[in-house]
Amino acid sequence: MRILGIESSCDETAAAVVEDGRRVLSSVIASQVEEHKLYGGVVPEIASRRHSEAIVGVTRQALDEAGISLSGIDAIAVTYAPGLIGALLVGVNFAKGLALSSGLPLVPVHHLRSHIAANYITNPELEPPFLCLVVSGGHTHIIQVEDYTKLRILGCTRDDAAGEAFDKAARAMGMPYPGGVHLDKVAQDGNPEAFRFPRPSVDGAPLDFSFSGLKTSVINLIHNASQKGQTLPVPDLAASFRKAVVGCLVHNFTEAARQTGSKKLVIAGGVSANSLLRSELERVCAENGWKFYRPALNLCGDNAAMVGAQGYYEYLAGSRAGMDLNACAEMPVDQG
Repeated sequence: MRILGIESSCDETAAAVVEDGRRVLSSVIASQVEEHKLYGGVVPEIASRRHSEAIVGVTRQALDEAGISLSGIDAIAVTYAPGLIGALLVGVNFAKGLALSSGLPLVPVHHLRSHIAANYITNPELEPPFLCLVVSGGHTHIIQVEDYTKLRILGCTRDDAAGEAFDKAARAMGMPYPGGVHLDKVAQDGNPEAFRFPRPSVDGAPLDFSFSGLKTSVINLIHNASQKGQTLPVPDLAASFRKAVVGCLVHNFTEAARQTGSKKLVIAGGVSANSLLRSELERVCAENGWKFYRPALNLCGDNAAMVGAQGYYEYLAGSRAGMDLNACAEMPVDQG
């Protein structure tokens, strides 16, 4: 079965053709990073306009690179939640029009479920059940994946997501957008023991996260040094902050594994590309005899291949959408 996936939840316009949820026949992404870099972050109105301009060409290119026409597609899968509402609406309305004109079934896909499904492409042997840490700019979740379309949230952030904390800290250190990527690179040349940052926890909810205080801590440190005319060693600062954030993620994730008895640990989302997070979880899993899965680096960020992958399993589960499908800025992953 061949699924045409469409993604437009933030600042990447993407289309892909995926076969049987695991084999990528094509994957095309039109990135807006260079434009949003001018503003230090994503500008929703600009993102929506660029999606409108790019989505037709991106979809046509995906079909051409797969070597098939729309008649060779079995269903259309589209990201409808969560994300920037204007950006989502571009993809949803385009997919609805394509489905209406072609007669193909329309499959709604939750964005976080797609990130998890990126692992099915990289690791064809991976099957539920497993425990997944989904970490991105807007989300930090520990999810029990009981089946392809049955998920249970065990823990989540109470305030900022880990990716947002990385981006805001990087910006305060003078790094360009997207900050998290640059911080990870700079941190590799720094001393992670140079600065001590707090390891926040949530009272009564040991699997939940809180990164707001950690983010504020590094920003205050930078501002205080600036007011005193002091220069902080950025590589050391980046390495110490990265260690603190990753420490929180790994601690809660491994605690969830012990509580649930999970033997398969999976990471997903943009922050799953973080080099320290990958190496730390690889080490912990090796020490405990757990299997560790992570997506290929090119599948960590937003893309449509992951939408096509999850769309396949949503289709098999009977999920269909009509012309009344709407975009949702927020929606729990266990309700998608």
